[in-house]
Amino acid sequence: MKKQVDEKPRKRDSELVFLVEDAPEGGYTARALGESIFTEAETRDELVEAVREAVRCHFEEQTDLPKVIRLHYVHDEEHPPCVVPG
Repeated sequence: MKKQVDEKPRKRDSELVFLVEDAPEGGYTARALGESIFTEAETRDELVEAVREAVRCHFEEQTDLPKVIRLHYVHDEEHPPCVVPG
């Protein structure tokens, strides 16, 4: 009897997107969208290497690795509301 596999095979030409944010304590955090991958680093250069390493560890087979890893940087800013002169 064949074993049923629930996971969909990953397309070779696919991309994996990470949401990158400033960490509250400094540095950056990166969380993959659609996969359970999270990493952090102090600098952007270190983050790129940390993301690559996390992706290699997450996908066991070389053929499962995404073709492109995209880092989407999100930077939150707060601004006071517009005040209409009275």
